[in-house]
Amino acid sequence: LMNAFLRQKVAIVTPRPQTTRTRQLGIITEPGYQMIFVDTPGIINEPRHKLDEFMLESAEESLTDADIVLWLVDSTEDPGPEDQAIAAKLRALPEQSKVILGINKLDALAMDQVLPRSEAYRALLPDADWIMFSAQTGAGLGELLEMLKDGLPEGPMYYPEEQITDVFLRDIAAEMIREQIMLQLRDEVPYGTAVQILEFKEREGEPTYISANIFVERDSHKGIIIGSKGAQLRKIGAAARQEIENMLDDKVFLDLWIKVEPKWRRDENALKRLGYSSS
Repeated sequence: LMNAFLRQKVAIVTPRPQTTRTRQLGIITEPGYQMIFVDTPGIINEPRHKLDEFMLESAEESLTDADIVLWLVDSTEDPGPEDQAIAAKLRALPEQSKVILGINKLDALAMDQVLPRSEAYRALLPDADWIMFSAQTGAGLGELLEMLKDGLPEGPMYYPEEQITDVFLRDIAAEMIREQIMLQLRDEVPYGTAVQILEFKEREGEPTYISANIFVERDSHKGIIIGSKGAQLRKIGAAARQEIENMLDDKVFLDLWIKVEPKWRRDENALKRLGYSSS
């Protein structure tokens, strides 16, 4: 959704839950207003390790800081226990907190499911404003933007009008590498990976040079990412390089290395080193 509003890719997207790990801003500045989106990790009801705890803390802090909470749900699925738990958190927010229920993926929903699915989600937050839309096709995005504008208080402009995010290019590049791992690999392997940029050098007349470590928790996961004769790693690198080139509008030489760091998701020092720490 944020990518659609900004008209360019700043946040990675995969079909997997918990793809987003850190808070990221998307900044829209138009004549008469500036709107700051805070893309957060999803709410995790039962954190399994310190990385999950960090992600949950990031999401919950954003709930209290925001002028509007836009709760995005997937219209192609019925509400489940996690949705009920999130709705309970939103109902417990202070009365002055404005919540909008955004029912996404309208384009993928059969016509006979539109009414029952929307009613099922609206029953979780009966007092909230709501809208059905498609971030993929753009249907309903104009109406959603107007709803958000109407609900925002007046205030100062916090960012220069040309700025669209608070994330550095090297960090977006790291996320684009992780995105391809999430898209191309299955089961637990992608969740146990993290990407750290070692070098990011823009060179006049030559491709931008990017070197990155991909951290995994097990030797077996290292083998899976590398693949037979390095085929899987080359596939990940080629797809990530294309995404980064699109972002930079420049050629890129991408150098990837795989490192094993056992149980890094449970290690506070490792999490801080990889950027997953609020302190």
